[in-house]
Amino acid sequence: MPLRFDDIDAMLTALPNVTVGVKWNQRTWMVNGHGFAWERPFSKADLRRFGDQTPPAGEVLAVRVEDLDAKDALLAMGLPGFFTIEHFNGYAAVLIALKAARVKDVRTALLEAHRFMAARPTAKPKPAAKAKPATKAKPAAKAKPAAKAKPAAKAKPTTKAKRA
Repeated sequence: MPLRFDDIDAMLTALPNVTVGVKWNQRTWMVNGHGFAWERPFSKADLRRFGDQTPPAGEVLAVRVEDLDAKDALLAMGLPGFFTIEHFNGYAAVLIALKAARVKDVRTALLEAHRFMAARPTAKPKPAAKAKPATKAKPAAKAKPAAKAKPAAKAKPTTKAKRA
């Protein structure tokens, strides 16, 4: 019987310090504020990139890995259900088609992701953005008429200095 997200939830919520939240508009499992596994349905852009190939069927889980070398090594093992897509190029995570994956492989990947992310410092919550109160637009200042130029002052004739 293939794995389902409910199975993943049961596995992950049994681990220490795991919380479930929403990131990227998907259910995400976090440890110390860091997402390490999340539901990852294909976007329209993802589906276009598959071209003539048929995308994996069923529920897809994204799982963080330690780094890109770990990702390459994991994918090189050719585990059933483990793959990546163009959108994940350069990002330390793999995708797992739960319908095709073996439970032991998924469990190992999840435990490694949890171990790695739990070792990172606790993420500080991002402050909520403060809503700015609506302000009325100030009316545009009326332009002042240009000042009339004053005629130049006439030069006064100089007086001769008085002799003492």
